[in-house]
Amino acid sequence: MTEASAPREPKTGTRPAGALNESDASRKVREMFTQIAPRYDLLNHILSLQMDRMWRVRTAKILRPILERADTKILDLCCGSGDLAFALGRRAKGRVWGADFVHTMLVRARAKGEDASARNKQRVIPFVESDALRLPFADGVFDLVTAAFGFRNLANYEAGLLEMQRVLKPGGTIAILEFTEPKSGWFGELYRWYLRAVLPRLGGLISGDKAAYTYLPKSVARFFEPEELKELILKSGYKNVEVRVWTGGTVALHTGVRVGI
Repeated sequence: MTEASAPREPKTGTRPAGALNESDASRKVREMFTQIAPRYDLLNHILSLQMDRMWRVRTAKILRPILERADTKILDLCCGSGDLAFALGRRAKGRVWGADFVHTMLVRARAKGEDASARNKQRVIPFVESDALRLPFADGVFDLVTAAFGFRNLANYEAGLLEMQRVLKPGGTIAILEFTEPKSGWFGELYRWYLRAVLPRLGGLISGDKAAYTYLPKSVARFFEPEELKELILKSGYKNVEVRVWTGGTVALHTGVRVGI
């Protein structure tokens, strides 16, 4: 039995090495991303061969009907250094907020936002330091809640979907852009070799933290397959759930609409 086809353990939330429970998992994730924040953007672009830029732009294009409404309110969760929030903000006629629980990431996001505002006269995006499982927003505030490459790092996936649902208006949309593993075959095997053998060494060399880039391929390997995540989204109170799989099955965009009136 190959590694790709081996049975997977139940997926309730991320579990970095040594994490004993959800609280411990969250702490370890925060520590990892605090450590790699200074080189985070550079590594994203290098390790994805610049594809991460395209994925975010494509996501923003798909969400254009929502972004073009003048009164729309958008929240980008697990926003990191803000790249998806900025991609959405360039197209949005309403307001965009970003939220992340890693302070050093938000320092970078705010600096990038201020620079973009000075150069392009763009509206400054407010970035809020907050855990995605305990958001400091009232119920039913946002028309769109997004997460790009951060949902996988939540300590409890179902709780994350329910918290996103809580802050969405009835009829509001979620959009989750996340890594996935391609099916078996030559491309899938090549991808898994790159993810497990090349990425940890290169990421560790540039960031100085090999552990974080050893966690990344493990977290992708134990994360949902696209249809599994679709089922969890449906179970968590969403409808019209769509899955778009890109780049040879390495990335998936899930969108869904909050049930309610």
